[in-house]
Amino acid sequence: MTTPAHTLIPAPTHLTPTDTAWTLPERLTVTVDPELSAARSPLIDLFAIRLGRELAPEDGTAQLRLRHDPTLPAEHYRLVIDGGVLIESNGPDGARHALRTVQQLIGPTAFRAMPVREETITLPGLVVQDGPRFGHRGVLLDVARHFMPKDGVLRFIELIAAHKLNVLHLHLTDDQGWRIQIRAYPRLTEVGGWRTESQVGSSRSSRYDGAPHGGFYSQDDLREIVAFARSRGVTVIPEIDLPGHSQAAMVAYPELAALREQAATWQVWTRWGLNPHVLSTADRVLDFYRTVLDEVLDIFDSPLICLGGDEVPVDEWAADPASVRRAEELGMSGLEELLPWFIGQLADHLRSRGRRATAWDEVGGSRLPTDVAINSWRGYRGGIDALRDGHDVVVCPEHEVYLDHRAAPGLDEPAPVGTVHTLADVYRFEPMIDQVAEAAAEPGAGTVLGAQAQLWSEQLDSPRRVDYAAFPRLAAFAEVVWSPREARDWPDFDRRLRTAHLARLDAAGVEYRPLDGPHPWQRRPGVPGWPLRFDELGRLVHTPDGAA
Repeated sequence: MTTPAHTLIPAPTHLTPTDTAWTLPERLTVTVDPELSAARSPLIDLFAIRLGRELAPEDGTAQLRLRHDPTLPAEHYRLVIDGGVLIESNGPDGARHALRTVQQLIGPTAFRAMPVREETITLPGLVVQDGPRFGHRGVLLDVARHFMPKDGVLRFIELIAAHKLNVLHLHLTDDQGWRIQIRAYPRLTEVGGWRTESQVGSSRSSRYDGAPHGGFYSQDDLREIVAFARSRGVTVIPEIDLPGHSQAAMVAYPELAALREQAATWQVWTRWGLNPHVLSTADRVLDFYRTVLDEVLDIFDSPLICLGGDEVPVDEWAADPASVRRAEELGMSGLEELLPWFIGQLADHLRSRGRRATAWDEVGGSRLPTDVAINSWRGYRGGIDALRDGHDVVVCPEHEVYLDHRAAPGLDEPAPVGTVHTLADVYRFEPMIDQVAEAAAEPGAGTVLGAQAQLWSEQLDSPRRVDYAAFPRLAAFAEVVWSPREARDWPDFDRRLRTAHLARLDAAGVEYRPLDGPHPWQRRPGVPGWPLRFDELGRLVHTPDGAA
């Protein structure tokens, strides 16, 4: 059991305090078993860079030991502070998590970027045995709507790793911008990476800022992001959104569009919301994206690659004789079946390259290969159906963990869009509601891989705006997906947040949302929002009876 005195977030599975506090010396002798050598990077970052300690090889007695224990489950660790620091794990991920626990125990000093060599640092004596509830503990960062420069992405990875989250779903392409260099098709970034202006406020707003916006990551930029994330125990899942949400690509290459003659007159989209334009289902388009995906696979090492598949209207397929003919030739009962078929064609290509596709929950049915994992965003219904069809599922319902939605009722949130997800609401989020657990237990069902929070960036135009939307709610989400369900305790989380964790975020330079509301400089007065109640989401939220 955990002690009520600890301030760790997420809460560990077991923590036992002892009377043997230890003061960190100026010169720290270290030994790392070969099996844990990949944890050296965060170890050096914490003790040498942030704390200014000299690290030296073991000279008979190591004060900091990373020991391999093959009996521990994946990502689990044992931490003992008793005249030194002993970390035991069966791999580098567990060791990294233990180092994050030590970082929090040290306090705000360990979250600053600059070393503090003169400071005396004492660690409390304790024994921690800990490990995650879910293997997939993710957050989506949308860099397509508003481009985030590479240094901002690296900083965000460091922040999520500090909360023991281990997946960054990087949304790289959309109607409003294409952010990944593809050497075979340079116009994707030369043309598709830039728009003339941006809508201000919600998708119902009539305001535009008149300012050009754009940017993209070179392949070397993305390799650096992937390598840095790997050193922090974070897997980067790239998303190439298709066959909807693809206007930027179609502007660059109009022949990709179902209505190719019209596409020649389009611009990279400056609006938010649901776009009616879709890709053609022709073989040339599938071949184009196979080439794109081959370059994506050379950059990213994630076993999962997201192909989107969300919000795909079929009106343009109905107006395209080739798409209608394709559906008839395949014996489809309706044009809606083109969506899972299209995703399935590219999923087959990923499988041939040793990877696996994931898609949003609009994609389903018998034409979708069962190895495609499903992101259940429209409530829980899509995930439950996908589990019963044999798909693995990531639980990420819009009405619970879309962190770009407002954090409080009223019109003071910048900007007031979506349903209300307060800090307490996010902490109460439960991926394994009864209906999900029952579906996952049925014979032949898929597995719940974990859960994911989303940060769509229509309203988040800078890293400081991402900070505001993400924190401290992402800290609450991190505890939901890490700590045991039965140990969840809102008053205790609130205590730990207020007494210790906000100070850590302050030291890390995070411009989080204050608990009592935004600072004056965080407000966006006059920016039109679109506040919703849960019952106003209508068709977007499909929950079984009692699930909401």
